Amino acid sequence: MNYTGAHVSAAGGVANTIGRAVEIGANAFALFTKNQRQWHAKPLDPAQIEAFKEACDQHGFGPRQILPHASYLINLGHPDSAALEKSRAAFIDELERAEQLGIHLVNFHPGSHLRRLSPSQSLTLIAESINQALERTAFTTAVIENTAGQGSNLGYSFEQLAEIIDQVENKERVGVCIDTCHAFAAGYELTSTAGAARVWDDFERIVGMEFLKALHVNDAKSALGSRVDRHDSLGDGNIGLEGIGAFISDTRLDQLPMILETVEPARWPEEISWMNAQLTPSADAWSSQKRPLPSP
Repeated sequence: MNYTGAHVSAAGGVANTIGRAVEIGANAFALFTKNQRQWHAKPLDPAQIEAFKEACDQHGFGPRQILPHASYLINLGHPDSAALEKSRAAFIDELERAEQLGIHLVNFHPGSHLRRLSPSQSLTLIAESINQALERTAFTTAVIENTAGQGSNLGYSFEQLAEIIDQVENKERVGVCIDTCHAFAAGYELTSTAGAARVWDDFERIVGMEFLKALHVNDAKSALGSRVDRHDSLGDGNIGLEGIGAFISDTRLDQLPMILETVEPARWPEEISWMNAQLTPSADAWSSQKRPLPSP
């Protein structure tokens, strides 16, 4: 069984995210545990922590159905030592906040060499950063999100993801979140059933399915191989429903949170319903029509 949902707002406190997920028909969700565009945040309120845990228990959200997203400011491969230490401290804080909430996964963008280091040098720094964070925390899994490869961002190829993981000491606490839009923009052709299967074949051979911990499910406004990160609603972009449906329903996927980051939150209930239909064995063949999603 896999789980479906979206990245919901934590406005008013993290405990509010559960109700927002339930409202859209989700049994998985993502959130920011702090402002994603600020370095520092107040500690989590103990009352909010308790309310969050109680609401998760009430609505059946387990620790691996929730995928917090770390701050966009963090660059674990930064070439400047002071900036790198600042990112490392912020990353450790993200893992600690997740552990306070009882969440086992933290999703993050790996980093950028800023054209001041070689890619391999920066990938090594990212792995060292993960090692330090795992040493300082108890149980969270560091989930590396593939990128579109925009600018000098790393982690856009399966080979780069594998290069990071190979250098992480605790393989039990590192994993990958594959974003469909990012993969497509990075050059992975997944617009058809056959194409989606080939991409998973490559991932299994290069990285290993045991490291797959989550999916971000998005269509792409950007073109194949463009290295441009622009999400779209399901069925409205250049990937299309056939490829997305085949990608998320591959039989090698199991027990994963599949999180929407699409551009129209009003459509999340219908998109979740559509994803759930693809994950049932009796789902109809993929439709190539534009937006053949159920009405909300």
